[in-house]
Amino acid sequence: MKFNPMGGSNMNQMMKQAKKMQEEMAKTQAELQERIIEGSAGGGAVMVKVNGKQRVLEIKIKPEVVDPEDVEMLEDLIMAAINDAIKQSQDMVSTEMAKITGGLNIPGL
Repeated sequence: MKFNPMGGSNMNQMMKQAKKMQEEMAKTQAELQERIIEGSAGGGAVMVKVNGKQRVLEIKIKPEVVDPEDVEMLEDLIMAAINDAIKQSQDMVSTEMAKITGGLNIPGL
């Protein structure tokens, strides 16, 4: 009789659980990709929409913040709005994945 330190049925159960978790993560990632998050800067002067994959979908700029004499300010507002939206999207993805993984930090998620 061979010695199996992991125990055959325990290993099979672990593999089934890992496969189920992987399927749930794939499904959740697909759902999150469809969610839209809105970031803003300058009190809503610049609005950016991104999806759960952190892809920029839309940028809206109120005309009153477009000042040819101060392009730097507009660039800063756009950058801040994009960073805000991406941060919110990343936080949403992390929260949803933690529900599946039970808080385990799995690289690549």
